[in-house]
Amino acid sequence: MRYLLLLLLATTLLHGQTPIPDYTPVDPELYRTILNLDKQYFDAYNSCDLTTQEVMYSDDFEFYHDRGGLATSKEQLLAALKANICGKVTRYLLPETVEVYPIPGFGAVQLGYHRFENAEEPDAPSLPSRFFVIWKQDGDNWQLHRIVSLH
Repeated sequence: MRYLLLLLLATTLLHGQTPIPDYTPVDPELYRTILNLDKQYFDAYNSCDLTTQEVMYSDDFEFYHDRGGLATSKEQLLAALKANICGKVTRYLLPETVEVYPIPGFGAVQLGYHRFENAEEPDAPSLPSRFFVIWKQDGDNWQLHRIVSLH
């Protein structure tokens, strides 16, 4: 699975060197579902609802951050979010950049850009940064399974 993430990341980064075609969702219903899940998660993130955030992570999630490294412990990630994000950082999705692709028999991949504002650094630029998420589906339940956040 890590090889798949590295391949996807490399492809995503190299993609900027070629003309990018217009995006049309392969599955409009899936696209809406993932955007709703993104909103649900980041409403919880922005309001420091750690309970909702915890439920939305799969038990075997992996969170890759280009500054913070790899996180695989829910408890450690939630403690870091509480200490460093709650009441300080707000995330804004750039919805026009989001792409969603199904992974048959597993879930979906979400790619896009978002930006963050830090209340403790009001003059810091809030530049768009790339992310991608592999969502895991179990029946009607969707969870964050693999996350890559780049700045």
